[in-house]
Amino acid sequence: MVAFFQSLHKTLAAGVVLLIALIILVGLISGQFIRFDHDWGTFLVRWLHIMTGVMWMGLLWYLNFVQTPTVPTIEPPEHRAAITKYIAPNVLFWFRYSALATVIFGLLLAGMKGYIVQALTFQRPAYVIGIGMWLALIMAFNVWFIIWPNQKKVLGIVKASAEEKAAAGRLAGMTSRINTMLSIPMLYCMVAQQNGGL
Repeated sequence: MVAFFQSLHKTLAAGVVLLIALIILVGLISGQFIRFDHDWGTFLVRWLHIMTGVMWMGLLWYLNFVQTPTVPTIEPPEHRAAITKYIAPNVLFWFRYSALATVIFGLLLAGMKGYIVQALTFQRPAYVIGIGMWLALIMAFNVWFIIWPNQKKVLGIVKASAEEKAAAGRLAGMTSRINTMLSIPMLYCMVAQQNGGL
C-alpha cells in the first residue's frame, strides 16, 4: 500500500477510479444516474475549472507563503540550489499550465452558461463574475508574460548576467506578490456571483 501511494500517477488514477465508483454508488442508491447532456457538460467544465484553479492558487500561495520567504533562510547557502535546480522549475511548470487551464475552462464555462459577453463587458447580471474574470486574466497574463520569462533568467534556463538575474528576480517576485493580492478579490468575485456576496 505504501509503495502504491509513493507514485503520484497511481494516486491520481486511484482518485479518478474512486470518483467513478462514488458516482455509480450514488446513482444506484438514489436511482439518478448521470445524463450526459449540456447541463452535465457544464458541470464537468466547472469542476475542471475549480480543480485547475485550486492547483494554480495553491502553487501561487505556496510560492508566496512558503518558498519565497524560506529559501533565503536555508543554511548553508549552497543548499538553496536544490530549490532553484529541482523544485522551482517543476513548481513553475505546473503553476503556468494550471493558470492556462483555469482560464480556458473558465472562459469555456462562461460561454456554455451564456454570460461570457456580459461578464467581460461588465453588464448585469454578470458584472461581479466579470470583475473576477478580468482579475484572473490579468493574473494569467502576469504568469505567462512577466513571471515566467523572468524566472527563466533567475533559474538559468535563459542566459543572463548576475545583474539581469537579480533584476529579473525582483520583477518576478513583485509580480507574484501582485498576483497574490489580486487573488483575494478575484476568488471573492468568483464565489460572490452565485452566492450574493456583492
